[in-house]
This record gives sequence, structure tokens and C-alpha cells, in this order.
Amino acid sequence: MSMQFSVLASGSTGNAMYVETDKSKILIDAGLSGKKIEELFLSIDRSLSDIDAILVSHEHTDHIKGVGIVARKYNVPVYANEKTWKAMESSIGPVNAEQRFHLETGRIATFEDVDIETFGVSHDAADPMFFVFHHENKKLAIATDMGYVSERIKGTLKEADALVFESNHDTNMLRMGKYPWNVKRRILGDRGHVSNEDSALALSEIITERTKHVYLAHLSLDNNMKDLARMTVEQTLAEQEVTLGHAGVQLVDTDPFSPTPLRLLS
Repeated sequence: MSMQFSVLASGSTGNAMYVETDKSKILIDAGLSGKKIEELFLSIDRSLSDIDAILVSHEHTDHIKGVGIVARKYNVPVYANEKTWKAMESSIGPVNAEQRFHLETGRIATFEDVDIETFGVSHDAADPMFFVFHHENKKLAIATDMGYVSERIKGTLKEADALVFESNHDTNMLRMGKYPWNVKRRILGDRGHVSNEDSALALSEIITERTKHVYLAHLSLDNNMKDLARMTVEQTLAEQEVTLGHAGVQLVDTDPFSPTPLRLLS
């Protein structure tokens, strides 16, 4: 078996993702209740009791709500960088010292049979980072909660077999929507979230012939729609002559309440 993964939940209401190899079972973020995360695991025929680690990208509630609960109930090690640990400690509750580990931004750490590359992103958190998983010549990249996509990030994500990539909002829906202006300004800013349009332009530079699946992630419930996000990205990629469909890259929806089926990178 090579690497498998599922986007368990994605959106402003809560984020969690699962990655599995022969020797490693890893939860990335736990931004839902412990009960809901248990349900999501059962729906992909997996159990939280089997996971080896929780990786935390940053301290916002939609990424850490269940971290402490899962860590305590299942005695799971938690990995985050130093600033994120300090920022989330009061929110997640006590975690035993032997379960607390540091995973620094811009490093590569090895977990059994998988190498995990961390990289920083521009977002309004203490020290937000995301992850690239390398296993048996396969590459899975996760990048959401970005105010913008830098050239450095594009380079880090290139040559991925699969991408989980932010497509948070439609700019017009956000500007015309009900949010207060200060919230709109935050989302639109360089430390906020990536729009459908900017996601599409960045993906047109990131996707290579090796990339087979792109999961459009962290969609706003109020300022986006799955069909709109997918249509915007498809149109831009087609204009940039990126091959779509079975002959090229496939776009995959994610959902805030239900997981994607396990995908094997073989």
C-alpha cells in the first residue's frame, strides 16, 4: 500500500484531515468536537484509537477545537510549532508533557515511513504552517488558510501527486455579503484567505503533469458555493491550457460536514 488520505471536514466550521501509510496514521488538525471526529473516522472505516499523531497547523478554533479532547481520550501525541503551542494552550486544555512535541516551521520530520515537510503561510495566526507528505516517491500537499500564495509556496507544492488547496470565497459574494467590513477586509487581506480567482491562478502555476487530483478546500459557507469554486478554477485552468478530466487533473469537492472517500496515491 502507498499513501492514502481523506479530507474529513473542510471549512470555517471545522477542519480535519487524515493521512495513512503502512506504518503511520496521522490526523492533521482537529477543528470539530471529539464526537464528530469519531463519527467522521467511522464513516471512512477507521478508528481514532489507531492514530499515531495529531499535527496542528495553527491555533484558530476551526483547526483545534477537538485537539485536546482527542489527545487526552486516545493518548495521542500532538505536534505543533512553539508559537502555536503557546497560542493554543489555554484553548485545548491540559495535555501531558509526554504527549507534547514541537514540529518547527520550514523543517522536514520523519514519522516512521513518511517524511513531513512543513512550510509557513501568511495568515493571521501566531506561526501558521502547513504540510507536504512524502512517501514512496508520492507527494501529498496541504495548503489552506493563506492570505496569498507566495512564489516560495508555489515551489514547495509543485510536483505533488495530489493537492488540498484553499478556494475560500468568491470575491463578489464576499464584498456584497452580510459580513461587517472589518471582517471582509481581514478575509481579503494578505493574512486572510485565498479567493476562488486567486486559487485558480496559483494552481495554474503549481499543477504539473504529475498532479492528478486537486481538492478545493476551506470553502466559506456564506461567501462561496462548490459549483462556483469548481467552475472558476476550471475556467482559469482551461484558459492556462492545463488539461482537466481523466486525461489530466481532476478537481474534487470537499465538505464541512462529511469526508471525502479515502484516496490511494499509487
